[in-house]
Amino acid sequence: MKRTLIVANWKMHLNTHEASLLVKRLNDRIPAHRTIEVVLAPSLLVLQPLSLEIDRRKFRLAAQNAYTKDAGAFTGEVSFTMLRDLVHYSIIGHSERRIYFKESLEDVRDKVQAAVRNGIAPILCVGETKQERAAGETSRLIHDQVTTALSNLTPEEVENVVIAYEPVWAISTFGGEIAKPTDIKRVLDLIRHNVTELYGASTAEQMRLLYGGSVTADTAPGYLEIEGCDGALVGSASLNYQQFADIVEGAYRVNHRQEA
Repeated sequence: MKRTLIVANWKMHLNTHEASLLVKRLNDRIPAHRTIEVVLAPSLLVLQPLSLEIDRRKFRLAAQNAYTKDAGAFTGEVSFTMLRDLVHYSIIGHSERRIYFKESLEDVRDKVQAAVRNGIAPILCVGETKQERAAGETSRLIHDQVTTALSNLTPEEVENVVIAYEPVWAISTFGGEIAKPTDIKRVLDLIRHNVTELYGASTAEQMRLLYGGSVTADTAPGYLEIEGCDGALVGSASLNYQQFADIVEGAYRVNHRQEA
């Protein structure tokens, strides 16, 4: 059985002290759940101290970004090789990386490959903008993002990849429209179809697909009830310990109902 994956993307927020305080508060409020995996993605600066602080029965860590090369004369960069003892996951291809830092399909592909090469599971973000959606380009764009990102991986390597559907038009930073369950399910089905074409139905079914787009404690249970949705990528709500704890609790209740 696939564990529901709830990922907290703290983005460029929280210094070391603030991150430590948030972890303490989350630890007090979030119990260990057999069916739920909770992942915290703090800034690079605080990954190492948090790796010593977190209760590993409850939490795992993710990087928000890293460089494609394992080592070399690349001033200011941090490689996946340097992170392999700290994190289980890395967010790759987030819309903010694609938009603000001009990461191309090939850049994302190379980062996915570098993460896998170093034993780190990619959380690959894919999604379309409002303009692309209005132009009817969603299917083509998702196909290109998924197939290019996975193109250098073997079937065995793909099994550990997580894909998060993150429609740019549903993110609060870029307008924040509420995505309908039917819209989300259509794209999740499309992602599984693309993976099936590349690696077969068994691999596609095993892969965990997340939804990320202004996820809150109020909206998360509805998203997690969508058939084929295996978790959530949470942005701003993950900075609020009560909101994030409620999201995890909501995921537990959804799982409990589905098991009943």
